[in-house]
Amino acid sequence: MTENHTDLTPCRLDSYTRDDVTVILGDGPDPFGVDSAGLTWLPKEEHFGIRLGDRLVAHAGLRRLPLVLGGAETSVIGVGGVAVAPDVRGRGLARRVVAAALDHARTMGPPHALLFCRPPLVALYARLGWREVREEVRVEQPTGPVVMPLRTMWTPLRDGATWPPGPVRLLSAPM
Repeated sequence: MTENHTDLTPCRLDSYTRDDVTVILGDGPDPFGVDSAGLTWLPKEEHFGIRLGDRLVAHAGLRRLPLVLGGAETSVIGVGGVAVAPDVRGRGLARRVVAAALDHARTMGPPHALLFCRPPLVALYARLGWREVREEVRVEQPTGPVVMPLRTMWTPLRDGATWPPGPVRLLSAPM
């Protein structure tokens, strides 16, 4: 990990491991509550966190992904692995760590960020400025493409970026 922050300021992390997930969310078998979707996920490539003393209490990860959006091949920055420790929720840490990740995502080129979430989290992400993708989203899996069973949301990474109508197909596993 990088620096030790006690003021709840997000920082870039050098790595993010299963042990870090356990520190934030505990040692349960399905820390993100998505195992029932039966999906294979890609790891994130860039990681941002918030520390309270020496303890990591929040995380958001990024990964560039290829997709077909409205008939055109392009890429998005996938946001995933968003986690806040239960004992520090309600303090704006999800907003802070996602904002830090999105600040970096804006430097990566694509005009959109994309995330997948369980229905109970849609309102949280909507408050953070994310919008639901209304079209069916297909993602790659080892057995071939499948319809994403979780909610798909997007946010612009550039001024004026809009989400085009039409089919959405992630040309990889989700992140």
